[in-house]
Amino acid sequence: MRHPSKPFRQCKWSEPLICELSSDGKIGHMVPRPSEEELRAVGDPMGHIPSKLRRDGPPNLPRVSEAEVLRHFVRLSQQNFSVDTTPYPLGSCTMKYNPKFCESLASNAKLRMIHPLQDERLVQGILRILYELSRILCEITGMREASLQPSAGAHGEFAGALMIRKYHMVNGEPRGEMLIPESAHGTNFTSAAMAGFKVVRLPLDDRGCIDVEALKSALSKRTAGIMITNPNTLGIFEKDVVEICKIVHEGGGLCYYDGANLNAILSKCRPGDMGFDIAHLNLHKTFATPHGGGGPGAGPIAVSEKLRDFLPVPLIGFDGERYYLDYGVKHSIGRVRGFYGNIAVLVKAYAYILALGREGLREVSEVAVLNSNYLMRRILERGGYELPYQRSGIRMHEFVLSAKGILDSTGISALDIAKRLLDYGIHAPTIYFPPIVKEALMVEPTETESKMELDRMAEAFQRIFEEAKESPELVRGSPSNAAVSRVDEAKASHPMTMRLSWRSPPAPGAESRSPS
Repeated sequence: MRHPSKPFRQCKWSEPLICELSSDGKIGHMVPRPSEEELRAVGDPMGHIPSKLRRDGPPNLPRVSEAEVLRHFVRLSQQNFSVDTTPYPLGSCTMKYNPKFCESLASNAKLRMIHPLQDERLVQGILRILYELSRILCEITGMREASLQPSAGAHGEFAGALMIRKYHMVNGEPRGEMLIPESAHGTNFTSAAMAGFKVVRLPLDDRGCIDVEALKSALSKRTAGIMITNPNTLGIFEKDVVEICKIVHEGGGLCYYDGANLNAILSKCRPGDMGFDIAHLNLHKTFATPHGGGGPGAGPIAVSEKLRDFLPVPLIGFDGERYYLDYGVKHSIGRVRGFYGNIAVLVKAYAYILALGREGLREVSEVAVLNSNYLMRRILERGGYELPYQRSGIRMHEFVLSAKGILDSTGISALDIAKRLLDYGIHAPTIYFPPIVKEALMVEPTETESKMELDRMAEAFQRIFEEAKESPELVRGSPSNAAVSRVDEAKASHPMTMRLSWRSPPAPGAESRSPS
């Protein structure tokens, strides 16, 4: 285990692009040539493809040997941060270690080789898995029915917002405003706007929770609903959530639950019991799929009885004898993606939930909350960092610190602190979110980190605070131990400036340098 006093040193060499390793004559695969008998049996295998669509020759792919392919990607992995190599306390994203048995199950050839257009009679096994998963997710959320289609949380939000819009249209009362508190996930605002709603922001009270009086003032005949993240992005549980849902329902609106923070309340409480009509779950955050890098993801939506007829089609049904795709949803918003869903992610979630069971899921949330509060207290005990909305006391699975005091006294920003954490072998937390906190550092250690790792993270935060006072240039110039030093943020936003000057990996013992 690395100690913070001995900074982490990442592999540093200038890895060429795979195409730059390429040269004619190299080959990394062996494709068996069909026999003459086999060719005669199938005739011209390309005969059904129009001549104008056929390639003149093989695709223009890099020509590299198997060893070069392997070494190239292993070297790249050694220059990377991931949940398998280092702590990844990315707030609001639940970047936790994921058990490898789930990966193994999802890689089973019987699952990988299923075609989405196969006859239902031939895929009863996977339909059963998906049906049972939908039932489990309904139990976890306290809802009546679920669709597994959406590809991610924001996709689930958008589908939910479309359902809210259609619900009011079918009931002859189109409504055009969506209430969203300042403590919600940023995608809530975008999803509501994309669904055609005008977004009405709700302020927070001094506890960091929704201001109930402001909610009452914002509510009107135009209110279609409210979208709430609970626990919110500050890591605070909305204690007035039942009253809030009741107020919105009395005003004729619907209540949407953003389940991105479900890791904090598994088997402890359910959105349906709080009064929500719709909830999405980020299976790639909560249930065993490595999260980040743009995917893969799954954001199923579960709904109460009154919204069952608005879900995307198809649902998965069971008539007592066979499983089938159900398109008979009266007011469905239609498909929200091709085919049914991201099956590999759904299978991993199914396996993870069955392996842990109800009590195991309860322990997940308990340890996640314990780890969060332990790390928070350790970081705060030596000063420097501040905790906004202290009146709320403990936090749930994540917490948000402010480095504004450090910035004011040393000139070191939250960005600088995040970059310096890389030098200690810890991926940076989310920074500058939520925007209601100045110089925000949003930290979620998750339940999979040990006390030893939590202590190491706390020590790294504290040492960086000391460095900010004693050696601010060191912090401002970080990371200095990572594979690539700090990039020019303005240039990095333009793809044409991303081309680096590549050099071959240094010989053993030679000095290594980052790409220029």
